[in-house]
Amino acid sequence: MKISRVVIGLASAIAFLTAVGYSYVFILGAPQLDAPKAQANTGLEFQLQSFNSQAMGQVRSYGLILPPDYRQNPQKRYPVIFLLHGGHDNERAFTDKYALLAVLHELYQSKKLAPSIVITPDGNDNRGSSPLYDPDYFDGSNGKIGTLIGSELVKVVKSNYRTLDNPQFWAMGGVSSGGWGAFNIGLRYLNNFNVLFSHCGYFTDNSGPQNSPDQMVQKLAIPDKKRLRVYLDSGRSDVEFLASTQAFHKTLNKLGVANVFYAFPGGHGVSGADFGWNYFHKHLRDSLSYVGKQFDNAKVKNAK
Repeated sequence: MKISRVVIGLASAIAFLTAVGYSYVFILGAPQLDAPKAQANTGLEFQLQSFNSQAMGQVRSYGLILPPDYRQNPQKRYPVIFLLHGGHDNERAFTDKYALLAVLHELYQSKKLAPSIVITPDGNDNRGSSPLYDPDYFDGSNGKIGTLIGSELVKVVKSNYRTLDNPQFWAMGGVSSGGWGAFNIGLRYLNNFNVLFSHCGYFTDNSGPQNSPDQMVQKLAIPDKKRLRVYLDSGRSDVEFLASTQAFHKTLNKLGVANVFYAFPGGHGVSGADFGWNYFHKHLRDSLSYVGKQFDNAKVKNAK
């Protein structure tokens, strides 16, 4: 009897540690053991800005990265990219964790992305950041994050910076729950954003079909489907995220929505060249190169 209890106790402990380990890797935003290295002398600067949000009833923060030639060309206007963080994160995640400045510098130098105004909102709702849940990237009982990002912050950016106002030059994407958020918000605000992208995201949500991009996209009017441009990727190790992304990709194909989908090695994690922060750092090059192509195509189209 004592041996049985010991065995049961060990099994319970292992199960608990497994669950904790899963949470640590997938939910908590754990420190990366081999984080991507930030690059010096990129000519880019991350700035923390704030504004008074009526939707949330509080002062809210966002990160700002201006193009390298922004101050040297006072008459020039620029495309805009919003980047949404995942669970248990904030507006600093893309620069502090995923070495975004190095990615932008590389893409600007190679001409794969036109210099852009990059915005990283704080997407946390009134509950704040927690390892127990993802941000509510919609208007709900925990705050109007959808209005905050999809409408209010767009107006703030347009009024404070020299933007190209055509939605063909506005993109929004994110990682993990931020990928879901980019589509959940972006599909409601196609008059503001025409290019959407997701890394290791999901496309259905337990808050209901009204917050599931896979359902929302099917209800779009034909003109909205035609102007939408989509990039999707997921790590092969993220079984559930991969399945959700593949299903959404099939939905888009069925609807005739222009999109690309990639399944890459790795996914969420805390160590390895293809996992965690390294995954997002590596594949931001892919998504932002796709965004750059869409901006270039829009420029050519509008010049005709």
